[in-house]
Amino acid sequence: MKVAFLGPAGTFSEEALRASARRPVDEVAYATVAEAIMAVEYGAVDRAIVPIENSLEGPVTATLDTLAGDAAAVRIVGELVHPIRHCLVARAPIGLDEVQRVVSHPQATGQCARFLGARLPGADLVAAASTAEAVRIVADSDERWAALGTRLSAELYGCDVLAEGVEDRPDNVTRFVWLARAEAAPAEPEASGAPEKTSIVFWGFNDASPGALVAVLKELADREVNLTKIESRPRRMRLGRYMFFADLDGGASEPAVAEALAALERRVEVLRVLGSYVSA
Repeated sequence: MKVAFLGPAGTFSEEALRASARRPVDEVAYATVAEAIMAVEYGAVDRAIVPIENSLEGPVTATLDTLAGDAAAVRIVGELVHPIRHCLVARAPIGLDEVQRVVSHPQATGQCARFLGARLPGADLVAAASTAEAVRIVADSDERWAALGTRLSAELYGCDVLAEGVEDRPDNVTRFVWLARAEAAPAEPEASGAPEKTSIVFWGFNDASPGALVAVLKELADREVNLTKIESRPRRMRLGRYMFFADLDGGASEPAVAEALAALERRVEVLRVLGSYVSA
């Protein structure tokens, strides 16, 4: 089985893949989250594992936007909550006061903001496509640069760990989701009898009308379907038009959830079930 992840080798996505795959797989690295998701859409891989939400920085918008707008045949089939432990990595041992630039993915930079402000206040912050790509950039540079990344990536690219555990909170975790095409069998992780959740996205319900969103969500409340998360994202058409992502307790085939989704669908222009899967 081929599984896509955000590369290159050594990212937190690869860590999450290895932590949750129940059997050996062929790991396939992609340069962006969107490319990893679309590899499932186009059938280039069987599965993908991508980040969708971080406890400090919130939603991973590239995942949400791609699932809602481009990957119509892709479904969430599993999830994993993975601890995120950032290391400050350099090509060779140097003092923190010598670091001129810190390279990393913007999510990682945000998760380590207090450390960076207190210990490296003069360093430039530069974005990279992934934490592992940041480590690779630093490994190839002769400058006094550092990267925020995994210990795995430091080992893979022959770098030195200057400091570890530099995230702002020790309980920093990222929720990753397993993806497959809609017609595929459920993917890892499997857990018989465990509670399920359902992820949806919807839009188009006279958004400007007072109480419009309340009326839509009342379809869930009236049937005692618990809403555990809701996010809004712009629909990328004109200002003031949004799509809403929500997570619900229960599988889409459960009577109360199925009835609530049918009622919700009658109220909105578009409703998509992104997947029903075992709750982590």
